[in-house]
Amino acid sequence: MEFIHFIILGIVQGLTEFLPISSSAHLILMPHLFGWEDQGLNHDVAAHVGTLVAVCWFLRRDLQSIACGVLQKDTESARNSWRMLGFLAVGTLPVIVSGLLLRDTVATTFRAPLLIACTTLFYATLLWCADRFGRRNRGQTALSWRDVIIIGIAQALAIVPGTSRSGITMTAALFLGLERRAAVHFSFLLSIPAILLAAAWETLHMLLGAAALPWGSMGIVALSAAITAYVAIHYFVKFIERTGMGPYVAYRLALGGFLLYMFL
Repeated sequence: MEFIHFIILGIVQGLTEFLPISSSAHLILMPHLFGWEDQGLNHDVAAHVGTLVAVCWFLRRDLQSIACGVLQKDTESARNSWRMLGFLAVGTLPVIVSGLLLRDTVATTFRAPLLIACTTLFYATLLWCADRFGRRNRGQTALSWRDVIIIGIAQALAIVPGTSRSGITMTAALFLGLERRAAVHFSFLLSIPAILLAAAWETLHMLLGAAALPWGSMGIVALSAAITAYVAIHYFVKFIERTGMGPYVAYRLALGGFLLYMFL
């Protein structure tokens, strides 16, 4: 692959990771659509590392507040921080289990374009229903353990490309009655341990492998993904109340229809 291809891969990852349109679907489909060599999981991991840096920087105040809270004793801040850490742990557990059980399938069968087309269309419809019919009358402080378990199970479904990790967690949160901003905010927080663990696991396998890693091109992908993701997160959060999920649903329906046309 050429230098510009790695930049484009990073940009695509950055634009799609936190928008509810499935980044993995776009990364897998680009080689099919443009005739490029498949970039492989190592560049996918690099792209996810870049987006991890972006979301951690965007949520740096939240992360700092949680870190400061857990260092305190017998205060409301400490209780809230430990509660949020518990939420993130419980919400991440299902995707860990599904990732361990289905890792080989993810790398092969789940990268099929027709499967991605079907999941893109199906979960677009679910997202529209959640945004249209969800009560949207609960803030993030109203989250319960039941809510987090349901959102975590939903996140595990995102192991199938085309589902969209951010999309399915926002869908679940909206169905549970969370406001749009609360659904988006918790989805972003929950993405941090999920992306971190997935990237660490795949990086370990790559380091233990016999093949030399293309660190230069992986760095290019990671950097372009980090910059683009931060910009995408900023404007997504800024305009979500005004736009709702409609534009993203419309895009996913168009993408799914195009993929069916291309690969049927």
